[in-house]
Amino acid sequence: MGKIIVTGASGQFGNAAARQLLEKVPAEDLVFLSRTPEGLSDLAERGASVRRADFDDPVSLLAAMEGGERMLLISTVRVGSRVEQHTNAVEAAVARGVKHVVYTSILGCGAPGNPSVEQFDHLATERMIEQSGLAWTHLRDSLYSEAVATAMAIPALAAGGKPENSGEGLVPIVSRDDCVATAVGVLTQDGHANKAYDVTGPELWTLPDAMALVSQMAGKPIVIEPVDDEGMYAYFDSLGVARKASDIVPDGPIPWASEGMVTFGQSIREGFMNVVSDDVERITGRPPRTLRSVLEQYQGAWPQ
Repeated sequence: MGKIIVTGASGQFGNAAARQLLEKVPAEDLVFLSRTPEGLSDLAERGASVRRADFDDPVSLLAAMEGGERMLLISTVRVGSRVEQHTNAVEAAVARGVKHVVYTSILGCGAPGNPSVEQFDHLATERMIEQSGLAWTHLRDSLYSEAVATAMAIPALAAGGKPENSGEGLVPIVSRDDCVATAVGVLTQDGHANKAYDVTGPELWTLPDAMALVSQMAGKPIVIEPVDDEGMYAYFDSLGVARKASDIVPDGPIPWASEGMVTFGQSIREGFMNVVSDDVERITGRPPRTLRSVLEQYQGAWPQ
């Protein structure tokens, strides 16, 4: 059997997947890729292959993919240029005989009319992988509970409120832990080829209700100000966030664009994420974590 490759093994998702795989698969059957492989020395010491790979350097990818059979392709963060990066990785995988690509996509991907700019890159990548000739599995991950517990909760608690354009739209907020465990399951089990899975939490939430739970647990008020999409852009403008990915200052303080956030909220509001599936439990053998359990985990980081 060929090796399992994990791209982006220095990132949060990739590193967690690498550590879970080491519990399930002999280390000599694992290949972990990173632009900064020196940071993965502890994984190398456990017997895994750690290789340098840069998605912007196709030559590095050819050597990195050697001997692989299944690959976890973790989507990169650069909206607008990541389809090219993903294509470089898949072309190298094809050239080196990889058979199956497992890709971290987004919930609602490909639904007609979905306005989320985040999903445009994911959809283009899904289609590119399907046309590559490789077996594929798309893991369409929902909004992370960890993002709600940190990136959303901390500023909202500090400010005492936040604007919100997702309205009463529902989203099955999911723990990144469950997304990682689902990916590891797909990589280590048979029967997942050429399938797309909705990787969701166990319950649907409106974002105002999720913030109300944060407020209750923290004992501090969070006033939600319902705004339209333009009001949401204005809020991010006031924070100095670029509107489009192409306007992001390289190596600047804010590596993301508001267009992604605003259209994500719009996509929730318009019902594109209103789905709960049992894919996490079927693949991992355990129920997905609740939002409350993840909020409890991060509560110590909230402002007092």
